[in-house]
Amino acid sequence: MSYETPALTEAARQVQICNACRYCEGYCSVFPAMFRERTFASGDLTQLANLCHNCRGCYYACQYTEPHEFALNLPAALAEARRESWERFAWPGTLSRLFQRSGVAVAAALVLGVVLLFAAIRAVPDTGNGFYAYMSHALMVAIFAPAFLAPLVVIGIGLRRYWAEVGGQRVQWSDLRNAGRSAATMRNLSGGQGQGCNFEDEDRFTNTRRYLHQATMWGFLLCFASTSSGTVLHYGFGLEAPYGLFSLPKLLGVPGGILLTVGAFGLAWLKTKADPALGAAHLWGGEMAFVLLLGLTGATGLALYAATGTGAVPALLAIHLGAVLALFLTTPYSKMAHGFYRFAALVRDAQIARRTGTAD
Repeated sequence: MSYETPALTEAARQVQICNACRYCEGYCSVFPAMFRERTFASGDLTQLANLCHNCRGCYYACQYTEPHEFALNLPAALAEARRESWERFAWPGTLSRLFQRSGVAVAAALVLGVVLLFAAIRAVPDTGNGFYAYMSHALMVAIFAPAFLAPLVVIGIGLRRYWAEVGGQRVQWSDLRNAGRSAATMRNLSGGQGQGCNFEDEDRFTNTRRYLHQATMWGFLLCFASTSSGTVLHYGFGLEAPYGLFSLPKLLGVPGGILLTVGAFGLAWLKTKADPALGAAHLWGGEMAFVLLLGLTGATGLALYAATGTGAVPALLAIHLGAVLALFLTTPYSKMAHGFYRFAALVRDAQIARRTGTAD
């Protein structure tokens, strides 16, 4: 069977060897999904690549890594296929290639976002309360509504292309439930036996990466829920910011900001300890910049809240909102897209397991 790209060709070679060996059968969802098949089309490889969490346990357990002639490095092969799929599905793909590979590009987006927000604060002063004393609610909506909705449209285009390539079918509630359970618990980062993975050290099993991923994910979702609750209070009940500590936006946002900050900076620290050769090494800068941007978003949000009523608010407001703006606009093209594609892969995996009678 011929494949369209060298990355898919190499992934197919390694997957076929793994499928014959089957030593890693008890590992993450990649291997049960792999062992259901005998041959692999391009869509099958794309599905396996997006199921992979790059925990690397399979590499350290493998007897066919270098110096063996098979020279298996499945985490790296699937990382390349995964990177290629995101670039292929993104619209336009040029931006995905830029922000995935270049930490400088992510940093430039952050600087541009901060500069634009500083300019907006200076150009359109307001006389409202709290943050609205520096930027009106209407101006925030004018900036962030399209910055949030437009990337969602682009992500939707990419997911539709992904779903077509992997042969996705009509989704049932049970598929979403099973995928949601896997995503919420990050069970694919547990090493298959609950003892964790070997991301930082081949001889050490740890759940640290799993817990930091959970902190980042739940922190981000809590921050999003905080903003959403503020929107409901503003438009639905006529209750305008600033909100007190025991209001819903703060009860969601403060813990969310703490989790997001700790999780993201913790993942950045782990990334410095991991072997880049077991992933897509040329994406290291872009991935690190993305994780640091996530952490900066959480940290500046907390700093902004702590600085309420002080002269530091205008500068911190511009920095925080500039980071949020950069994060939103680069979402379809940076590592942030992995959350959407990985959830889609989990849904598709649940479909296949249901059809073949291999569901948990």
